[in-house]
Amino acid sequence: MATGTNLRTYFQGQWHDGDLPIMRAGDHGSWLGTTVFDGARMVDGLIPDLDAHCARVNRSAEALMITPTVDTDSMIDIVRAGLALYPKGTPIYIRPMYWALDGGALGVDPKEGATGFAICLEEIPMAPPEASTTLGYTSFHRPVMSDNIVNAKAGCLYPNNARMILEVRKRGFGNALVADAIGNVAESATANVFMAKDGELFTPVANGTFLAGITRARHIANFRADGVTVNETVLSFADFHDADEVFLTGNMSKVTPVTAIEDRQYQPGALTRRAREMYWDWAATDARL
Repeated sequence: MATGTNLRTYFQGQWHDGDLPIMRAGDHGSWLGTTVFDGARMVDGLIPDLDAHCARVNRSAEALMITPTVDTDSMIDIVRAGLALYPKGTPIYIRPMYWALDGGALGVDPKEGATGFAICLEEIPMAPPEASTTLGYTSFHRPVMSDNIVNAKAGCLYPNNARMILEVRKRGFGNALVADAIGNVAESATANVFMAKDGELFTPVANGTFLAGITRARHIANFRADGVTVNETVLSFADFHDADEVFLTGNMSKVTPVTAIEDRQYQPGALTRRAREMYWDWAATDARL
C-alpha cells in the first residue's frame, strides 16, 4: 500500500501511471530483503539535493552488494521527466529503488549484475510549519556495522525502526529518541536530531551507527554559513533533557520541532525557526526544477 496518492512508476525504461507491480516472488529482494532506496522531494517546483539523493542510492546499492545500473546524471534526467507529468506545484516524494534479482553461488548472496531498478513518485503534501512531534525513549537501539548494513539506506533496517515507533506510540509519543549500541543518542527512529543550548547547535556525531543525512548536512552548512556554531559530538539523553530546543531533520519534513521528550517540555525557538527559513531560502536559489 502506498503512503501517498497519484503515483507514477518508472520501470523497464519508461514511466507508467499508478502503483506498478515491479518485483517477482522469486526475486532475491522479495524473499531475502536485498533492497535499497532513497528519498527526495519536490515542493513548489523545488527539488533540494536531488543529485545527492540519486548518488546516495547508488552508494547504498554497493554497500548492500547490489550492482547499481543507473548513473546519477541519468537518474536525475529520469526523475525530471517523471516530475514534468504532474501539474505545477504538486508536492512529490521521489523514491529511486534497487533490489537484487538473483542469488549468487549460495543463494543468500546477491548475484553481481542482476539488479532491478525503479523510481516511484507519490503525491505527499508537506507537513504544515506548525506541525511538531514528541519523543519517547525506546528499549531498541541502532545497530553497528559489524552486525548490519548501517552504511546503506536499506529496507532491511526499517523493521527495527518500526518497532521503536510502535513501542513509544503505545505510551503516547510520536517518535522515538534512539541510542547507539553504547547508550549515546544517535537519532530518532525516522530522522536525524539536533538540539540547541545557549545559542549553539549540537547533533550526534556520525559514528557509523546511523546515516548522517543529506538534509542534516544541508542544515549544518546553512547554520555555519550564518555564523552559528554547530557541534557534531557525543551527546547523552541528559544533554537533550537540558537542551533549550530540539528539532528533527530529514527529507520528508525538512524540519520538525520537538515539543517533548518523555516528561520534559520544549518550545520551538529561534534556531528551529531559523533552520526552516534558511533551508527554503537556500532551496529557492539552488534547487529549482
